[in-house]
Amino acid sequence: MNKYEILKGIINDCHRIVFFTGAGISSPSGIPDFRSEEGLYADKDYEGYKPEEIISHSFYLKNPELFFKFYKEKMIYPNARPNLAHFYIATLEKEKDVTVVTQNIDGLHTLAGSKNVIELHGNIHRNYCEKCHKKYPLDKITQSTGIPKCDVCGGIIKPDVVLYEEQLDETSITSAIEKIMTCDLLIVIGTSLSVYPAAGFIRYFKGRYIVIINKQKTSFDNLADLTINEDIIKVIENIQ
Repeated sequence: MNKYEILKGIINDCHRIVFFTGAGISSPSGIPDFRSEEGLYADKDYEGYKPEEIISHSFYLKNPELFFKFYKEKMIYPNARPNLAHFYIATLEKEKDVTVVTQNIDGLHTLAGSKNVIELHGNIHRNYCEKCHKKYPLDKITQSTGIPKCDVCGGIIKPDVVLYEEQLDETSITSAIEKIMTCDLLIVIGTSLSVYPAAGFIRYFKGRYIVIINKQKTSFDNLADLTINEDIIKVIENIQ
């Protein structure tokens, strides 16, 4: 029995499934990941700053104009569409108790049709005025020049995404841990499992199987019942 048949058997054998996804699931949709050679962090110098520094809360406060320039150029892909992996997960939700816990901010799981999505780091499609809290769609950010300002009060419109130095939403944390603790199967896709606290959620798993699908090895591979170091699209094509 090959790895694809094993994976199919595990999925068929389980009812409560959590997919824990990272940037690697959206790479086939044309969104770069963070740590590969072509990833977001590969460009060590953006107008004199490291990308990790620019997408921090303190930098956002100190230099919002450069933050938004980087954010619009490097973080937003409004034309990206869900790929085979996103659609596979959404379809599986019709047959089983499926929850997606994602570190991604692109909103592609929801766009593919998944209903039970916990977005640990927020979503680029949600934006709000920091003063009056009026909500805005992504277009307000992409079509703005310089710092996007509220039409009502002139406040800065902040993307509802978690920057470095910011805390994760407590409700999202609680929900994610609860789902991971009570599922039969945890499938990790496209993440190096190196970003905390999210990566640490894996240790709450008490179910039957852990599967890790990632191009590179992770520090959690020793906990997995099955590891597949391949592109996620190839895996999905072989288990459908």
